[in-house]
Amino acid sequence: MATFQDFIFENEERDGIRFSWNVWPSNRLEATRMVVPLGCTYTPLKERLDLPELCYEPVLCSRASCKAVLNPLCQVDYRAKLWVCNFCLQRNPFPPHYQGITEQHQPAELIPNFSTIEYTVNRGAPTPLIYLFVVDTCVEEEDLQALKETLQMSLSLIPQNALVGLISFGKMVLVHELGAEGISKAFVFRGNKELNGKQIQEFLNLTPGAHASNTSNKFLQPLSKCDMSISDLIEELQPDPWPVATGKRPLRSVGVALSIAVGLLESVYPNCGARVMLFVGGPGTQGPGMIVGEDLKEAIRSHHDIDKNDAPYLKKASRFYEGLSQRAAKNGHTIDIFSAALHQTGLHEMRHLTMQTGGHMVLADAFATTLFKQSYQMLFATNDKGEHKMGFNVNVEVKTTRELKVAGALGPCFSLQRKTPNVSDTEIGIGGTNAWQLCSADPTTTLAIFFEVSSQQGQPPAGGRGAVQFISQYQHINGTKRIRSLLSPDIGLIR
Repeated sequence: MATFQDFIFENEERDGIRFSWNVWPSNRLEATRMVVPLGCTYTPLKERLDLPELCYEPVLCSRASCKAVLNPLCQVDYRAKLWVCNFCLQRNPFPPHYQGITEQHQPAELIPNFSTIEYTVNRGAPTPLIYLFVVDTCVEEEDLQALKETLQMSLSLIPQNALVGLISFGKMVLVHELGAEGISKAFVFRGNKELNGKQIQEFLNLTPGAHASNTSNKFLQPLSKCDMSISDLIEELQPDPWPVATGKRPLRSVGVALSIAVGLLESVYPNCGARVMLFVGGPGTQGPGMIVGEDLKEAIRSHHDIDKNDAPYLKKASRFYEGLSQRAAKNGHTIDIFSAALHQTGLHEMRHLTMQTGGHMVLADAFATTLFKQSYQMLFATNDKGEHKMGFNVNVEVKTTRELKVAGALGPCFSLQRKTPNVSDTEIGIGGTNAWQLCSADPTTTLAIFFEVSSQQGQPPAGGRGAVQFISQYQHINGTKRIRSLLSPDIGLIR
């Protein structure tokens, strides 16, 4: 016979959710006596082979402040074709296509075994995924050759309908055109001049939001149409031609290259799943976001310098990269950093780029190492259906019964600023909201959600139990929109 511990483990393994307490306190006084705060870890895109996929819109509560999804804890009147929301007690009619349901023929949403349900909804045309490679050419020729081989290999792993683009940088930044016949073409930018989004639009002749315009197709094209073109461009990449004097560092324009990549995507493909993949072999030495000066006599900042506030470029570079991360996150674009160098490359200043956008940060000795190649290849891992294990623009919303309020979240996310009645005044992590967005996520990406008990002492809990529902909306790898609803398992009983 299965024990209670086995029951808990089974629910955690099935739904990707684990609570810090399996029995919740019944009032605020008891909650203050807990050493560990009330909360849970939640994996929005937990991989499940038995997950039922429903090809229609979810049934939502009609109350504007609730909008909870139909679930097994809702009371159902099969004769009147009504259901009562277990979060706000609102009575709701079933839509017309549910008129044939009975106690013997229940929809998947009402079956207790299906605590997690995923809906595939048709809202506009599917949006293709975008990969924008940003390549550092201020590296040794052998290392650059290894990187080029890795990029060529990754082209065979990317879906044919995905859009791809290429930016290379050294002292100058080159935005390469795809599909140019007879000769390679690129827009060249100075690496020591900061550019805002509007200037990038004007210089590249971009039309904001024009997905299918010819101007945008110069730089981002479906892989099926530009496979040979981008392969040739990658193969033609050479080490930065600008000479490096003795006692000097190469001029590396990391900040301007990233700024152009973010500006290009936010102009043409806002709120679409995209990955900016930065491959860097050293610190930025000129322009916005520079980490250290050109002269080798100037040592790069150490941990001691950071502690003593003696790093002259630290604050300005951190503010610059944090601003880029906010722009990318606002448009749902992910930034990955692949750093390959024996010395520092400025990951401390650039940490916001991956933290806020949910990107990957990989540090290796060189692009030729097995560690880098295997880590990069893992990004393109596939499931049993041959689809990449990733989702984009993941919006996670948390619904609670009246006994609980949402205090905040920790993880690679940012707030959507939704202040609802179930949001606590006490903030833990990113608080003041019950909804967050992740620019990208995979089956292991996990958030920590914290709650506050709102019941007063002596106030009986409604129904003897509390409930939490997680509603995750995201862009699937095939471009369709998915909505996943998870009702917390029956381990959160209020005593």
